[in-house]
Amino acid sequence: MTTTTTLAPATLDDLMRFDGKAELIDGRIVPIMASGYWHGEVALRITIALRAWIATSGRGAVVNDGVAYGFDSRLPSGRQSFSPDSSIYFGVIPRKHMRYIDGHPAFAVEVRSEGDYGPRMDAEDEAKRKDYFYAGTLVVWDVDPVAGVVTKYAAGDPLTPVAFAAGQAADAEPAMPGWALAIDSLFA
Repeated sequence: MTTTTTLAPATLDDLMRFDGKAELIDGRIVPIMASGYWHGEVALRITIALRAWIATSGRGAVVNDGVAYGFDSRLPSGRQSFSPDSSIYFGVIPRKHMRYIDGHPAFAVEVRSEGDYGPRMDAEDEAKRKDYFYAGTLVVWDVDPVAGVVTKYAAGDPLTPVAFAAGQAADAEPAMPGWALAIDSLFA
């Protein structure tokens, strides 16, 4: 006699108890590998610049690396959470909130780590951007710290990315009107 054990799909509560950075996809907790120093420094610089915009605009909340966005209903891909490297959220976050943010970022930043290069990773990045847009995110940045390039994808035209390099300033229109970040200062 053979017995088969079937595990119940993981939930957002399980994700919150997971020790480390991860996302919930198809009922599975998918760990996200640790990143290196330069990845973290670039993400931090973006977060600091976003915090300055929030302070002057009075809109939204900046959300840094390691904070999860979750939603009760799975997206068609099976994804049930995001954990961007930096982001802007325009919803209400309760005071001293200790759990994931219920919803999606308006602007999400994904900074490439050492293992985030090559055709397989490009396909994974494209699938994740589709999920962001399906969830309601307006703009996603793909930040390549090796090449020194920020590529902006907008929900209104996701197949026409805009790349920003040295000497330019990357914007996050229409999610963050009037805000831009100088590429030279980001990768200095």
